Amino acid sequence: MSTLARKTKKNKFSTDRVTGLDIFIFIVLTLGALSILIPFWNVIMISFATQREYAENPLLMWPKDPTLASYKALFADGSIITGYWNTIKLMAAGLPLSLFLTVSMAYGLSRPSFPGKKPIFFLVLFTMIFNGGIVPLYLVMRDLNLTGSLWAVILAGSFSVFNMILMMNYFQGLPESLMESARLDGAGEWRILVSVVLPLAAPIMATIALFYGVAFWNSWYDAMIFLRKAEQLPLQNVLRAIIVESQTNASNATSVGQGVAQSFSTGMKMAAVFVTIIPIMAFFPLLQKHFAKGVLTGAIKT
Repeated sequence: MSTLARKTKKNKFSTDRVTGLDIFIFIVLTLGALSILIPFWNVIMISFATQREYAENPLLMWPKDPTLASYKALFADGSIITGYWNTIKLMAAGLPLSLFLTVSMAYGLSRPSFPGKKPIFFLVLFTMIFNGGIVPLYLVMRDLNLTGSLWAVILAGSFSVFNMILMMNYFQGLPESLMESARLDGAGEWRILVSVVLPLAAPIMATIALFYGVAFWNSWYDAMIFLRKAEQLPLQNVLRAIIVESQTNASNATSVGQGVAQSFSTGMKMAAVFVTIIPIMAFFPLLQKHFAKGVLTGAIKT
């Protein structure tokens, strides 16, 4: 090995050595990770524990006698299956609609020659800062005869100004020469959007899809306002009803001197939390590689 190579190797190792600051950052990040993972693991283990075991050790890391009683109680009446199905329908209709509305408006406002770009953007941004509230929204849905329908929930959450701004900034960062070349070849704006822009926008599309997907999956307030029938309620509202009912049963059982309710209410809560987050946990890793790039690129106006 030559002298220059030895010096280069030595300098490389000297710059890569662990410092006190590196150790401190590692400790802080490790503690931060444990502060997230330990409660999450505790939630899962409580959902498999018995009432007695939870009472003896609330910070449960592994149950001695695992049981599926909480999950059986959670799925007993079949309402949670109905909630899952309604949420799937909500996402199946809402996610494509949200992406279409966001992409089309973001692309239009990202073009320098778009007529009325500034006043339209100002009006859209104004709604992000000031909005009429739930009463005008309910009146609009009532006049459209959409109350009591899943479409009221879908339309209420179908557009986000924040997501549109992220996507617009991403589109503005794409080379304008690509669009000009497509126009010279005779392509219209829709063709340019579909054939040129969207293939280059995978990171921001994945990011916005994740934002909308999580929003629809966690949606409960709009459903509580617009829906009336129990068989129409999405998952979050069904879980809320199950948990409230289990708490009521536990309270009534205690008040009449029975000691504990027939079902383990805390275990049902934890089982409900675990059942709710499983799909999002499975969905997020598929988009994770695009997520950071999409957020950073879309958040910086070039």
